[in-house]
Amino acid sequence: MAARFRYSRWDGTQQGFELDADSLIKEVADELIHHGDPNAALRRIMQQGLRDRNGREIEGLRDTLRKLRERRKELLESGNIGSEFEGVAQELNDIVDEERLAIDDAERKAGDSGDERRAAVARDAAADRRLRLDMLPDDLARKVEELRHYDFQSADAQRRFEQLVDRLKQQVVQRQFEQVSSAAKNMTPADIARMKDMMAALNEMIERKERGEDPQFEQFMENFGDFFPENPQTLEELLEQLARRMAAAQALLNSMSPEQRAELQELMAQMLDDADLQWQMDRLSNNLRGAYPGMGWDSEQQFSGDQPMPFGEALQRIQELNDLDALEQFLQNASSPAALQEVDMDAVRRLLGDVSAESLDRLSRLTETLREAGLIDQKEGRLELTPRGLRSIGKEALRDLFGRLERDALGQHRIERIGSGHERAHETKAYEYGDPFHLDLQGTLRNTLRRQGGGLPLRLHPDDFEIDQTEQMTRSSTVLMVDLSLSMPMRDNFLPAKKVAMALHSLISSQFPRDYLGLVGFSETARELRAEQLPEVSWDFVYGTNMQHGFTLARRMLARQSGTKQIIMITDGEPTAHIQDDGEVFFSYPPTYLTIEATLREVLRCTREDIRINTFMLDATGALRGFVEQLTQINKGRAFFTTPETLGEYVLVDFLEHKRSLRRTGRRRAS
Repeated sequence: MAARFRYSRWDGTQQGFELDADSLIKEVADELIHHGDPNAALRRIMQQGLRDRNGREIEGLRDTLRKLRERRKELLESGNIGSEFEGVAQELNDIVDEERLAIDDAERKAGDSGDERRAAVARDAAADRRLRLDMLPDDLARKVEELRHYDFQSADAQRRFEQLVDRLKQQVVQRQFEQVSSAAKNMTPADIARMKDMMAALNEMIERKERGEDPQFEQFMENFGDFFPENPQTLEELLEQLARRMAAAQALLNSMSPEQRAELQELMAQMLDDADLQWQMDRLSNNLRGAYPGMGWDSEQQFSGDQPMPFGEALQRIQELNDLDALEQFLQNASSPAALQEVDMDAVRRLLGDVSAESLDRLSRLTETLREAGLIDQKEGRLELTPRGLRSIGKEALRDLFGRLERDALGQHRIERIGSGHERAHETKAYEYGDPFHLDLQGTLRNTLRRQGGGLPLRLHPDDFEIDQTEQMTRSSTVLMVDLSLSMPMRDNFLPAKKVAMALHSLISSQFPRDYLGLVGFSETARELRAEQLPEVSWDFVYGTNMQHGFTLARRMLARQSGTKQIIMITDGEPTAHIQDDGEVFFSYPPTYLTIEATLREVLRCTREDIRINTFMLDATGALRGFVEQLTQINKGRAFFTTPETLGEYVLVDFLEHKRSLRRTGRRRAS
């Protein structure tokens, strides 16, 4: 049965394809043009974030780390872990005050009785009790221990103290068990006995696993699964959960001051008078520490809040802080978006919320999105632009530069138009990239049959395509000379110049495929560049602007071409270097007469070979203006004084006007 689809009018509420290769390439275009390194471009996007095609913001790692640090600060200021038993200490002081009042009352009543012997005994007993109370230590553990051996005068005070000790024992036992199970709350004596059985079975299961025996995990969970509401599905999952809780409990202890830690350990030793339980806890801790040494057992956190924090809540805070620390370390070390695929998105959602989790998930797919679109490929462990990626970057540069122009400035010229400037020649040829796609169907099918050897169906291959041969009405040959000297990046001129190079290459290869575009980079010396090298082209860390050598290379390149010939030069400084007769480079700043003369001599050679030189000057100084005036006077080309912001528009408009002029001239000659 054929699939059926239902369409509705777009009303703005539907979710489309939010992040595709085209929208991503727009985000990284300038970075790729500037450095030519997909790895660096994707790392920048990963750090800064981006917007998808619907305008929704995808949070970068910088924002994620900022939120993470804010959450950590919030947790650290949420309470005071060293004041867990402050309420107990205050209640104990109230009990001591009640006992003192009872001592005073008993002594007074004995004195009022008229019995001197009774009064003397009461005074001696009162003095002894007051001395015992005055000598009570300040810390909670030793104060409780002293009062457990004290003969109370007040029956109410003694009853309150015994209740307090029972509650303290329960609290300490609860504290111990909460290290193991999140379900250990409000435990009865029966629950405590069963918890001890669970811990013994748990230790035996771990040790069976270490001996290579069947740990009997399923049987353990059947008997004690209610202690683990997280419902672990494997022994490894269970042990990891336990290790996280016990490591957090140890980190909580590490976070206390030495005095607080000693007091707590002494109190727990007094209250936890169950040697078997303590042995099982120590046994479990040692087993888990050995199995999971990287869980942060030695970590600590500096809490600064004012409110006392119960142990269970503090344990959760420590676990969350440890998870935040681990996540921060991972994100700081992530070298590429692909590395983010290792992040536990459920943990990110729990720690930082849905927005951060969704953003990290989408960032992790950036590399794969570009690879699936054929824009990048991995070679020897590094990402590189494919030819298709290079074309996409060039088109994006071209689209960006044209997008800044008013439509009527170019006569509403559309760069997507195919095959302008060509006429059919009634001959055919094999298709090559850049050719106008005037398909010759008969020739194409004939090639397919010849390759396939007959039979149906016919399976076309790109090599089978045959197209009508075209003759170009007007052909131009251009060499773009780009200044790569150190002053270009220092003045923020390099990126606009390189973007022009890529845009011009895209324009010519897509709209004027029979035209020739050569590329020359010049600094201390000049060198010819291939189009596929453009993304990796960078400035040179040398001194010198050798226009003379650049003009020499450009002239030789154009000598092998036909049609009208021109050089487009982009520079921000006057010539300061030239090649001497012995082949050595001469450099001088300010430029000397020798360099100016050598450069203008090469300009004269270009002029004699009918090569026009159009110069686009960035940050033109008086010296550069003076030199360019001499150049244009000799060559009859044109000079443009422009800025980094307008350079691209100037170059493209001038090139297209040059093409229109050639077409008009060609039509007049034809008539």
